Amino acid sequence: MKRADVLMEALPYIQQFHGKTVVVKLGGHAMIDSDVLDTVIQDLVLLHYVGMKVVIVHGGGPEITSKMKAMGKEPKFVGGLRITDLETLEIAQMVLVGKINDGIVSLIAKFGALGVGVSGNDGNMIIAKKISPKKVFVDDMEQEVDLGHVGEIDEINPELLEVLLNKGYMPVVAPIGMDRKGQSLNVNADTAAGDIAIALNAYKFINMSDIDGVMNAGRTRTYHRLTVAEAKGLIDDGTIVGGMIPKLDACIKCIENGVHHAHIINGNRDHNLLLELFTREGIGTMIKQE
Repeated sequence: MKRADVLMEALPYIQQFHGKTVVVKLGGHAMIDSDVLDTVIQDLVLLHYVGMKVVIVHGGGPEITSKMKAMGKEPKFVGGLRITDLETLEIAQMVLVGKINDGIVSLIAKFGALGVGVSGNDGNMIIAKKISPKKVFVDDMEQEVDLGHVGEIDEINPELLEVLLNKGYMPVVAPIGMDRKGQSLNVNADTAAGDIAIALNAYKFINMSDIDGVMNAGRTRTYHRLTVAEAKGLIDDGTIVGGMIPKLDACIKCIENGVHHAHIINGNRDHNLLLELFTREGIGTMIKQE
């Protein structure tokens, strides 16, 4: 009966999400732990088979760093920001498109669905422009740093993704973009996933990371429900810092541009995705307009 109760609790959510587009950003430990990734992909295939149109966007920073070191190239950071020269970009493309992307597609096939791997270059999906030099502090001195072949998104063309979704495929997107002269650029995966969700008019945007959701400064409490105004307030008052800021910014931008709900959840815990979507309480943080 407990199992039956779980299924009945999920029913209204399955009905609500059926036929809706969901964009999921994979990152963190799942990118380097095969057992974690297996479980996450199983959950995503389940979403596909209960009628949701699932788009996966993945990161891969730790694997890029590992591959660079294995190839004898030391990663360069200035003020905490990675410098992406042409050789680093080529390694990033090799890891993101050639290894991680292909591996996720293989797992989708293993669990009985049809995945298609693409990068932002395919179909001019992600049009980017070279990011402006960033001001950082190095040894207490402010300086401008050119990050190299790093882009900020100028435009998303979702047509290729829409064709794949309508044909029953699960697209897997590597966050490589291209400028209007055809030069590839590395783009932030959180930002790319959020912008793709907006372009597809997605019902949900889900960011899977290594933490339980948006947390207070002491990391003792997870905010399970936030409005956009509350989320902005947590950034403005310094509660949210570091790598959580681009994740929360992407969620806020999604909600302000028509996505119904945005979620930040811990992808390292088995089936957190299903608990977040198909139970009343949820498990991570959900951001909504009001």
